[in-house]
Amino acid sequence: MIDFKDFKPEDGSPIYVQIVKHVKRNIAAGAVADGEEIISRRSLSALLGINPNTVQKGFSILEAEGLLCSHTGAASYAIVSKETVDRIKAEMLEDDISSVITSLKQMRLTKDEALELIERMWSK
Repeated sequence: MIDFKDFKPEDGSPIYVQIVKHVKRNIAAGAVADGEEIISRRSLSALLGINPNTVQKGFSILEAEGLLCSHTGAASYAIVSKETVDRIKAEMLEDDISSVITSLKQMRLTKDEALELIERMWSK
């Protein structure tokens, strides 16, 4: 089950994008089963205190990516397979690692210095 009780909007990216990432992280973590009912748009907008259109925009993206199935007036359901989970994990990790590499390069660290830092951090 996707739990939005711990969802905290962050500065910097639109809330609908954060909703998409939150759902994807839950799918990647195995917290969502195939065919599982997802919280309604109206309930989620009330829970988060945001405009229902914002939730709708996020859910529309998830539907376009084949992660949710919705019907007018009915509940939304997750569409999850092993391939979906693997794809989302790879996509999210690639985005995260790309951001870290960009930061390391902006700080003018060499590849060896960056790898040394990663090794040190990995051990913690």
